[in-house]
Amino acid sequence: MSNVNPLDNKVVNGGFCGIIRTLGCIGDSLSSGEMESMTEGKKGYHDYFEYSWGQFLARAAGLTAYNFSRGGMSAKGFLNAEGWLDFRNPEKKCQAYVIALGVNDTERGVPMGDVATDVNPQDCEQNADTFAGDMGKIMSHIKEIEPKARIFLMTIPRHDRECEAERKKEIHAKILYDLAEKFEFTYVIDLYKHMPVVDAQFSKVYRMGGHMNAMGYKLMSEYVMSYMDYIIRENYEDFKQIAFVGKENDLHNEQYVW
Repeated sequence: MSNVNPLDNKVVNGGFCGIIRTLGCIGDSLSSGEMESMTEGKKGYHDYFEYSWGQFLARAAGLTAYNFSRGGMSAKGFLNAEGWLDFRNPEKKCQAYVIALGVNDTERGVPMGDVATDVNPQDCEQNADTFAGDMGKIMSHIKEIEPKARIFLMTIPRHDRECEAERKKEIHAKILYDLAEKFEFTYVIDLYKHMPVVDAQFSKVYRMGGHMNAMGYKLMSEYVMSYMDYIIRENYEDFKQIAFVGKENDLHNEQYVW
């Protein structure tokens, strides 16, 4: 996988993402389709879910996506949000989840931590008070809701700038890969490594202020669905029984990976 760029094969119709019928999108402004307005010199921030990459993906793949997201969200912020943004609603239980958190954590100086010492999948209340620990908690709660849910962890795209938050993105990516090793049926959408760098030309076309514009969120959906399609094709054994995930009475085929 290290010598292949999953984004080289652009998928615009959902590809194998379409085998997932319900997808939960846990994240910050990028997952919320946040638009940045400017009126009389004053900025405004508006979550327009219909413009989020998750809803663009849902329309392309013909699946149902739920936005468990909000502009400014961090991993700890998600765990402290009222009702966890409807995440625990049994009517919104999903077969798969994408967790796209970390931008606000890295920019606010949250301790990143270490998965080996900070995450206890058997008892997440023992997790350390770090980004790694909070991410582990979110993943444990997903497994409580749907034990066989497939989880996709998204790294942060690179920007052509020099700052502490930018340097932490590499640490962030390592944490996600370590979490993927620790939790069953977990995969990494590595935009840090494989997405084009967000530079002045990219920003000129696809950004509006400090956030994406409508074209940018549409482009992000194409990156995410292409990467997910690649992951499914590369791990086809893990997805043979996706149709049984979420069904009652533990229905499955014992001859295949479950």
